[in-house]
Formats: sequence, C-alpha cells, structure tokens
Amino acid sequence: MTTDDKQLPLFESEEAIDKLNSQKHKFEKEKPTPFSKYIVYVDESGDHGLQNIDKNYPYFVLAFCVFHKRHYSERVVPALEKFKFNHFGHDQVILHEREIRKETGSFNIFKSRAQTVKFIEELTEIIEYSNFILISCVIDKNSIRKQSDFESDPYHIALGLCLEELYDFLSEKDQQNLKTHIVVECRGKSEDKELELAFRRVCDGRNRLKKPLPLEILFSDKKAMSSGLQLADLVARPIGLSVLRPTQSNRAFDVLKNKFYCEGGRNNLGQNYIGKGLKIYPVLESEKPR
Repeated sequence: MTTDDKQLPLFESEEAIDKLNSQKHKFEKEKPTPFSKYIVYVDESGDHGLQNIDKNYPYFVLAFCVFHKRHYSERVVPALEKFKFNHFGHDQVILHEREIRKETGSFNIFKSRAQTVKFIEELTEIIEYSNFILISCVIDKNSIRKQSDFESDPYHIALGLCLEELYDFLSEKDQQNLKTHIVVECRGKSEDKELELAFRRVCDGRNRLKKPLPLEILFSDKKAMSSGLQLADLVARPIGLSVLRPTQSNRAFDVLKNKFYCEGGRNNLGQNYIGKGLKIYPVLESEKPR
C-alpha cells in the first residue's frame, strides 16, 4: 500500500502538535473582541411532548457541548472531516446517531459486524479525544405529568437549567462578560420562535442568578455541516440511556463521564457531576438535600 492509499490519520502526531503549540497563532495576536473563547452546540434526544410518552424512552435530554474555539477549529473539525473521508470518500455526510444506530441512509455501508464496530470505535475515539465540556439535562416526562405540570415544556425547563450552569462555567473561565453563542438546530418556524422566547426570558434575568446572561442563540439549518452539532447529536441519547438503564453497559457514556462540568474542576473529572453538569429533573430522591 502506498502512502496515498493509506487512510488519513484522525489526529496529528505529537510532533506536529508540539510544533503547532510552539507557534504564535494569529488567533492569539488578534485584538480583544466582544466574544468569549467558547462556542456551544446543542442537541436533544427524545421528544418534548407530554401527551403521548414513549414507555421505552420516557425522557427528554438536552445536551450542551461547550468547545474552546481554538481547539474546536484546529483539532475537532479536522478529525471529523478525516473520519468522513476515510469511510465515505467525501465529507458530505451528516453524522446522525439514530441513522448510525439503525444503519440506515448513508450508514448502510457496513458489510460485516467487524466493519460496523470499527466505524463506531473510531467515532467514539474522536469524541474521547475532543476536549469539550458537557452540560446536560434529563427530564423525566412521566414525573412532570404526574405533577399535572402540563404547561411546562421539557425543552424550556432543560434549557433554563443548562444555561444557568453554562454561565457558572463561563464565570470560572472569566468569560462571563463576553458574548457566547449557543447554536441549536432549526426545528420549525413556530417551535423556533417559542424556543427563542424562552431563551430570551432566561437571559433577561428569569434565572436562579436573577441577572442578565450575555448569551446569544443561533439557529442552524438541519443540512448545515456543523461538526459541533453532529457531536452534540451523538452524545444526547447515551446520556438518556445512562439514566434509564443505569446498570447496563454504556461505552459511549463511559467516555462522556469525564467531560461533564463538575465540582472541583479538572482534578475531579468523572466525579460529582450529577446535579452540576448532569441535571436530572425532577431531582432524584438521592440527590435532594437532607
């Protein structure tokens, strides 16, 4: 096999990374801007309706993937692009967790179980390699319905809780006074309008902090080739399954554990994230203050 026939390496070599880090990037030379160093991509798992609840998956999950812009642009995007070139020969494929799981659409290419496993393992490796902070909320829709809280929209509840934790994270990074963009996928004219209104309410001060939040929502077309949105799509369902079936093996969630926003910073990754980076609503009995 010639060099040209080999697959593109998903990640740069350590030597290339060291060289990259030693350079003085234009990114760092630029004058201060009104924007923070972080970008947030959002996706969901499950529907947010309360009328007909799926007994096999009675949850709504919202996932915020918070990336440092430099790492995202220089490491995450190239790795995902190389992954697509290696498996499809082009980069015009949008990675959807449901289609991958069911092997439909662009993902009916696998000729053997081994090929399927290799594909998923490489994708999991990219997620594991990608540095991002995960803030998520799992809504137990049956519990909300029992409380006769039909006026509450699970999406809006989850959004408010995640935005509050996001602001705490940005404050830790001294970015709380700069504008941070939150990218969500378009769902429809009416739903997008309702979501934007709920977002504005939280950011205008209707939050536990009782203060305005410098966050800006952006709606992205479903056909957009956004690496961040694709990664957010891949992480949402494993989070829901970890709550639904906590004793079941969940390789994807094992990788995600170390990415949740948690108490104690980097030294406590993978610990003390429930109630912080992972919100469960209503609060589990075991998590309620005594």
